[in-house]
Amino acid sequence: MKKLRELRRLYQIGRTLFDYGLDELIPARLQIWPARMARKSLFWLNNKHPDLSRGKRIRLALEHLGPVFIKFGQMLSTRRDLLPPDIAEELALLQDRVPPFDGRLARQQIERSLRQPIEALFDEFDERPLASASIAQVHTARLKTGQEIVIKVIRPGIERVIEADVSLMHSMATLIARLVPERSSRLRPVEVVEEYRKTLLDELNLLREAANAIQLRRNFEGSRTLYVPEIYSSYCHENVLVMERIYGIPVSDIEALKANGTNMKLLAERGVEVFFTQVFRDSFFHADMHPGNIFVSYDHPEDPQWIGIDCGIVGTLNRDDKRYLAENFLAFFNRDYRKVAELHVESGWVPADTKVEEFESAIRTVLEPIFEKPLSEISFGHVLLNLFNTARRFNMAVQPQLVLLQKTLLYVEGVGRQLYPQLDLWKTAKPFLEDWMQKQVGYKAVINGVKEKAPYWAEKLPEIPELVYDALRQAKLQQRQMTGLYERYAGHDQRRGQGQFLLAVGASTLLASTLLLGMDESRLATSGLVLTLVVWWLGWRRIAR
Repeated sequence: MKKLRELRRLYQIGRTLFDYGLDELIPARLQIWPARMARKSLFWLNNKHPDLSRGKRIRLALEHLGPVFIKFGQMLSTRRDLLPPDIAEELALLQDRVPPFDGRLARQQIERSLRQPIEALFDEFDERPLASASIAQVHTARLKTGQEIVIKVIRPGIERVIEADVSLMHSMATLIARLVPERSSRLRPVEVVEEYRKTLLDELNLLREAANAIQLRRNFEGSRTLYVPEIYSSYCHENVLVMERIYGIPVSDIEALKANGTNMKLLAERGVEVFFTQVFRDSFFHADMHPGNIFVSYDHPEDPQWIGIDCGIVGTLNRDDKRYLAENFLAFFNRDYRKVAELHVESGWVPADTKVEEFESAIRTVLEPIFEKPLSEISFGHVLLNLFNTARRFNMAVQPQLVLLQKTLLYVEGVGRQLYPQLDLWKTAKPFLEDWMQKQVGYKAVINGVKEKAPYWAEKLPEIPELVYDALRQAKLQQRQMTGLYERYAGHDQRRGQGQFLLAVGASTLLASTLLLGMDESRLATSGLVLTLVVWWLGWRRIAR
């Protein structure tokens, strides 16, 4: 029965792909004859949308195939290093809006997860969903204490759907990798599907999203730039998330923002500030900041505040990544391509044997034409994308944290330019990065380092005399051991020399005995041979001791 369902689903997928003519996008030289024969046998399945662009056909096909494929397209849209620009742009338009499931099922799932009836948990619960997405949907409710909340509920049975569809994707990716290995080495279809599977599994665990939101809220506690709704963790479960209900203007509703009197320039600049603060101050950034997850507070439109939701995907950077990334950005600003090339080698992003001069030349060739435009017209995200594409020609290893960062930067920049077309992200970001670098490598960094370590040093200070005494005693003991070893070695070396001398004497005695034997002096020759054996025995004993 399971195999039958898989075959039926495979036919549905194939039919959709053929209906949108996606088979026509495969180059003829890559179509092996069994595949061509199989395609001709399905003569009743033809391209029903020949007038549409290839990117739009791919997007519509994914939307038709349902939630799992929509999510896959969204993930692919962030991998612009693997896709042509026109396809990547279309995939970025995929909307996570799907028909809602029955609110009674949501009620049952909430009660089953929290082990109490809805009436015991909440004063109000609306079975009509407020919003519906591919993985979950949201319902409004009210706590017994009076707070308005929203409840995010995972779609019932979505795990089975995901497992089945991802399994088929994996099979198709494996087949593609075998049929066209020369292209697969770059596109890495199996690795892409595996990355997608991990992303989906992370999103299915709402406790992970709750923890991310709590951390992000703590990082921006009291901030005027970003507000993260409160999470009610005592009501959360792997498939249920309860958080404060927020009222804001969708960041994509430009008309509503203007009607509210929002300072659009400041709002756009604060988006950049929020992003760089998350990345460089906190090393913890919201990596899914598309317009559907961002709102703007109605309050204080002259001093606008962003509201961020849906923290299922976050990115982190270690200290070295942050340092090299900031230095790379500043090198961009100064058009110092040599520095960019050296930083990639020092960071280990490209192999240590990379020829810096060749890498520098390749970077200059790609980026210099971009910088001929006014800075306000240059896409920071696309500059980063072009750099990574160039670095991959020099065997740059895939850096998952940088892929997330690149995607988020493209989102932030796209939203910022939509709000305020004259946004100069370079001008906004450069002072922030320069100040951060000074704090990392200047005298401020030394002072901060001392302040940070001072409590630890104060705690260890009483132990220092004892530690110094132990160190001196160990040093003295080691010195005695070294002296003994040297003496033993010297004695061994002396015995070895004596043994080698005796072996040489034995060899001489053997030679003399041989000569005496030739002169018919057998008695002396026999004595010499005996002496030779005795001397050699003594010599071997000296060496062996």
